[in-house]
Amino acid sequence: MPILSQRSGHDDRALLYPPELLPHFDDAFITSFDLFEEYIARQALAIFRSTGLEAACSRETGIDEAIAHAGLSAEIARVPVAWILAMVAARGWISRTNNGEARYRMEQPLPELDPAEIRNRQEQQDAACLPSYDIAALAAAQYPAVLRGEVSGEQALFGGEGIVPWVKYFSNDNPIYAVSNTVGAIAAASALPPGPARILEIGAGLGSGAEALLEQLGNRSMPVDAYHLTDVSPLFLKRAQRNVSRRHPQVPLSLGQLDIDRPFAGQGLEGNAYSLAYGVNVLHVARDLAATLRELRNVLQRDGVLVMAECVRPFEGQAIHLELVFNLLGSFRNAVLVPGWRPNPGFLTPEQWCAALEANGFTDARVFPDIPAIRDDYPSFICAALVARRA
Repeated sequence: MPILSQRSGHDDRALLYPPELLPHFDDAFITSFDLFEEYIARQALAIFRSTGLEAACSRETGIDEAIAHAGLSAEIARVPVAWILAMVAARGWISRTNNGEARYRMEQPLPELDPAEIRNRQEQQDAACLPSYDIAALAAAQYPAVLRGEVSGEQALFGGEGIVPWVKYFSNDNPIYAVSNTVGAIAAASALPPGPARILEIGAGLGSGAEALLEQLGNRSMPVDAYHLTDVSPLFLKRAQRNVSRRHPQVPLSLGQLDIDRPFAGQGLEGNAYSLAYGVNVLHVARDLAATLRELRNVLQRDGVLVMAECVRPFEGQAIHLELVFNLLGSFRNAVLVPGWRPNPGFLTPEQWCAALEANGFTDARVFPDIPAIRDDYPSFICAALVARRA
């Protein structure tokens, strides 16, 4: 997310970013964001070596051939390997040709690039961002075992290290993560229909999204009649309740365990009950996105809105650095694909997200900020919120 536009060579942020977001994408944040992208690229290069893909690419190879040559699990490895090869090729470290199928080859010695060097630079720039680096390093170290099928991604990411790294990561004290909460909160506060809000949050995690949203609503003097906080993890919910109640004791908060891949009514949610359905970095892991969107529509009031802060893929096929972590999770990889708007698991383009919403019970779908208007200038801008009304 460089400061200078890729098209004009000038700093065009004030022309392209919404004014309410501009202070949050200042020079300091963008420097940290760019450092983190470089760190992920170097970790991808290290994974390329540690998983046996370097040897596989000594001659021209496709994704499935590389998986077989490296002795990786075909069932698990396809999405992660496609990402690794795309990331390494995007930096010019290996060549890529595409005649109907992407094929890769290592034509020159790989550079020796230490991820720790970038982490040290980040520590000097802004140490508050280091929890993102710790999660990325945790994921990178687990790639060989997960891709060989020796351990599941869920066990690798949430097992041995426990919850502590994630508590630090899913925090508004971590600028690299907090920006998603900020974008989502601003979009939601602007989109809410008049009157006291009744809010359902899905995938609430440790509560940082709720904290940011309630702060934004409080700053605008917008009343909240009910805030129903949900997550699939009871442990996360307990921590979220403690965090949110401590900062916003006046808000009528309720809790509920919710699996977004199952019917909501069977999990205690009433239909037509909420003015806002909200979530931060959760909708992309829905196994059947159409089914989850229909469930969200059904719990909204007639004038209700859906706002989901999401990582948006600016261009189709573009590898996103945040996929380093999520690629290990079966819930991220094993999505129901739909021609036209869900051609791949995980993150979608603005057009695909909007098509998904319009096809499943919503209208007036848009992405905030307007990524299509930004992406040619700033192709690394991936922080956005999906906004739509119940049809």
